Amino acid sequence: MNYQNKMQEIIESLNFRPKLLLHSCCGPCSTTVLSLLASYFDITVLYYNPNIEPKEEYYKRKEEQIRFIKEFNNEHIKFMDCDYNNQDFRSRVVGLEQEREGGARCAVCFKLRLEKTAEIAKALDFDYFGTTLTVSPHKNSEVINKIGALLETEYGVKYLYSDFKKKDGYKRSIELSKKYNLYRQDYCGCEFGRTSL
Repeated sequence: MNYQNKMQEIIESLNFRPKLLLHSCCGPCSTTVLSLLASYFDITVLYYNPNIEPKEEYYKRKEEQIRFIKEFNNEHIKFMDCDYNNQDFRSRVVGLEQEREGGARCAVCFKLRLEKTAEIAKALDFDYFGTTLTVSPHKNSEVINKIGALLETEYGVKYLYSDFKKKDGYKRSIELSKKYNLYRQDYCGCEFGRTSL
């Protein structure tokens, strides 16, 4: 399935400006996504990434996310933070520490972050939830979108399908990161992925 086309179909069907809770993994990945979606949604960027280690790296990425939103300066974009709790991630991936990057451990991590997003979206009455994760060419968009679809059914909040790397989305994120002088990390987040590089 072409998930980027599916997202375009959703956008074209809109007859109002929905509220979107958008999970973001980092500032650089959010650049392309926010520049694309801000014309159609009232967006709250949710920073929930308990996988990121060490703690100093987590806070560095969070500050860059906040700075980008401020400098991008769009009235339709807000920021929402979650407390850093690395144990949320660690407890879910027990036994998967040696998995290759992009394997079963990553799918568990995607589900952890997307489920928190769906849970908050339902509690706060958002129309949609989604994620910036599909910008990365290192992330499996099919796995991410299938998790999102399951959570849509479970939580009763519409999931915004995406494959933001399509149509030069990843290339654009690099260009925007340079424009805003954003810190671009050289690993996804967790200690296990970092050591497997």
